[in-house]
Amino acid sequence: MSLVKTSLLNGIAVVVKVASALVLNKILAVYVGPAGYAIIGQFQNAVSIVVSLAGGLVSTGVTKATAEHYDNEARQHAVWQTAIRFSLIASLLAGGIVLALGDWLAMWLLHSKEMSSVFTWLALALPAMAANNLLLAIVNGKKEVGIYVIANIIGSLLSLLVIGLLAYYWGLYGALVAFTINPAIVLLSTAIMVARRDWFKGKFLWGSINRTALRELSGFGLMGLISALTVPITYMFIRDHLVTNLGLSAAGYWQASWKISEIYLMLVTTTLSVYYLPRLAEIRKASELKTEIIKVYRFVMPIVILGAVIIYLLRDFIIRILFTSDFLPMRELFPWQLAGDVIKIGSWVLAYIMLGRAMVKVFVITEIAFSISFISLSWLLVTQFGLIGVPMAYGINYCCYWVVMGYLVRNEMQKMETVTQ
Repeated sequence: MSLVKTSLLNGIAVVVKVASALVLNKILAVYVGPAGYAIIGQFQNAVSIVVSLAGGLVSTGVTKATAEHYDNEARQHAVWQTAIRFSLIASLLAGGIVLALGDWLAMWLLHSKEMSSVFTWLALALPAMAANNLLLAIVNGKKEVGIYVIANIIGSLLSLLVIGLLAYYWGLYGALVAFTINPAIVLLSTAIMVARRDWFKGKFLWGSINRTALRELSGFGLMGLISALTVPITYMFIRDHLVTNLGLSAAGYWQASWKISEIYLMLVTTTLSVYYLPRLAEIRKASELKTEIIKVYRFVMPIVILGAVIIYLLRDFIIRILFTSDFLPMRELFPWQLAGDVIKIGSWVLAYIMLGRAMVKVFVITEIAFSISFISLSWLLVTQFGLIGVPMAYGINYCCYWVVMGYLVRNEMQKMETVTQ
């Protein structure tokens, strides 16, 4: 499927997701405030770590292997069976750890031992979360964009309904519980849609672990593990530093500005996942890779730049509509935050090649290095400039990342040319 067609179909899901996120954002802003918003950010990062450890870290590998072995269904099934068996075992182990550390996690992340029960909900929901992630990874690898779009639309609407209702009735606690159970609820609708496809049967998911498939997924598992740990832990360290030095509300302002970036960048980031990653897995020639990179840059960069300009011009209006007047101090973060968004997407177009080409060692090194540099730059610049230091660090960090990605991709293309000669 072409980049434009994929983006148009995916755009439908993104429109629904953005609309749902906007409404939900307003609900949370009203019922939990800036301080509660910071706590939700910490909890979401913790959930992403646990879900990844519970098997989500092999999802990218499942997508890549499914797309790469498009002409070998037996190989695809071996990958799926290995991934689901691994994920179920990992989710049970991760769930046990979460239950054991629930009180400590509640004090550290939520600043309240009384909320430890939300981690019980998280532990119970982990197997369903892992299964849903794997089904979506298979769908993505099969390039079943229609199912992927519908699944995401249903997920967005359910998020709005479940999180909105629980936040309305039980405030911050209800919102935290909803964030854990919603992905598990979505599993049912995803499974029903996938089960109707000719290429899928339940027996294709259950079988013994295949050593070849396990080796194939192990590299992506390592990349997924590093990404699952470094990204949310980086945000958690930065947010904790802000809470300690500037207060919980300041951390909430930064979390809110970050959420705006996530919302308007959805079209680009989901297109990269749905179209670009499976496409990279198919490419064998350097010239073909270069053409694909240029095509993606021509498509995504104008969208990101236009979006950033519109967000900047309407920043005061957006803050009042999406949040409340309590969040107005975040307006000073917009220039650096939006510039960082543009630079980040530019670097990600090249960074995705590391995933598509299974450049495990390089991926691990760069993820760790630039996570450490983001934390270090944030701590340094917050000391010098206050809260605006975080988006400043964000832009500077991704600028350096883009330069490094350009160098690494050029080397990879030279290797591809040598192999094809």
